[in-house]
Amino acid sequence: MNVHESEKLAGILQSRGYLPCQNVEDADVIVLNTCCVRETAETKVYGHLGRIKSQKKQGAIIAVCGCMTQQPNAAEKLVKRCPFVNIVIGTFNQPRLGDYLDRFIQTGTRVIEVWTSEKDGDCAESTSPVRSSGINAWVNIMYGCNNFCTYCIVPYVRGRERCRPIDNIVSDIDSLLSKGYKQITLLGQNVNSYRYMGKTFTDLLKELESDTKYRLKFMTSHPKDISPDLAQIISDSKVLSHSLHLPVQAGSDRILQAMNRHYTRDEYLAKISSFRELIPNIGLSSDVMVGFPTETEDDFLQTLDLVERVKYNNLFMFIYSRRSGTPADTMPQLDYSTKQKRIDRLIKFQFEISKQLALGAVGHTAEVLVSDKDGSKCYGKSETDAAITFESDSAQIGDFVRVKIVSAKNANLTGEVV
Repeated sequence: MNVHESEKLAGILQSRGYLPCQNVEDADVIVLNTCCVRETAETKVYGHLGRIKSQKKQGAIIAVCGCMTQQPNAAEKLVKRCPFVNIVIGTFNQPRLGDYLDRFIQTGTRVIEVWTSEKDGDCAESTSPVRSSGINAWVNIMYGCNNFCTYCIVPYVRGRERCRPIDNIVSDIDSLLSKGYKQITLLGQNVNSYRYMGKTFTDLLKELESDTKYRLKFMTSHPKDISPDLAQIISDSKVLSHSLHLPVQAGSDRILQAMNRHYTRDEYLAKISSFRELIPNIGLSSDVMVGFPTETEDDFLQTLDLVERVKYNNLFMFIYSRRSGTPADTMPQLDYSTKQKRIDRLIKFQFEISKQLALGAVGHTAEVLVSDKDGSKCYGKSETDAAITFESDSAQIGDFVRVKIVSAKNANLTGEVV
């Protein structure tokens, strides 16, 4: 999501006549699009600002926006600590970056403006993004979140759910396909709760079926809201990727309840089984958080057990990061040493699962979308989101190529063109 928001910010600057440059020393405008999901991200922002201050040319304008500045009192703290920053805005008024830039240039007065909600009352895409992800394009279908997981700052800095009209989304995707993009990812904090004028997320997916050859993905899904019809829709679709990212976060019911996730481990496992029944080769990925407040060794072992039962193709593993203003911040915290030891165990555990799944893929054939090429070596991903490397002189970036997997080293797959 942050990548796509940065593309939109680049679009605003380009509409004002600015072009990208590679070095801070050459820039007339420097924009930091921040995140605050983890404390380390916030710490990095101040580190970047310190380096920028010493490297930027005289007169260069520095703007900071995004989740970090949206937090209560964060903007005031930032300008006090970094008085050389010229523009500070939040998440809701990011689309007006160009107006604030004009105002600062005309008046020379620092701009500090953080809204608590959108003032125009809609989610319109008002800027043409400068897309930077090759054959891949991102399309927001909604903004904000209503879930209030106890560890998460997102609802406080992104606001409540606001969904875009289906017609606007379809129009965006038609335009991207006409420009040659081959993979499109629908974005939302919880795409499964998409609702607009009586239409649901599954209704939207049906609208996006096409005879045009492309791959459609979406993220992120929430287990409590995922539709029973979704597996059938993916199975029947000509464009939907046979992959699903379904964050579980923990395998212990007690911890899931403390996280305010609104599902049990058994309910989660049942949904995974329903997808595998219809799509046996589905590529599964998830997020797992280790060291949530009050997590016991038994809670952690239940997480390991769930990971072993599901056997994810890819697993994104994190140590719980304390965020001020969230309910989990006030809960009894675990010491860092315990959290580090547990994440190390989980990483090793998942590594063996990924290695075995990769070995099991040898001999199978997959359709690979080529995303990069170096000489004759092609890189891409299959319809199940597996990364595959193969040799081909004729295949080009953006091509769909049938590839037989001939070897696996750890989780890395190598194939030959069929």
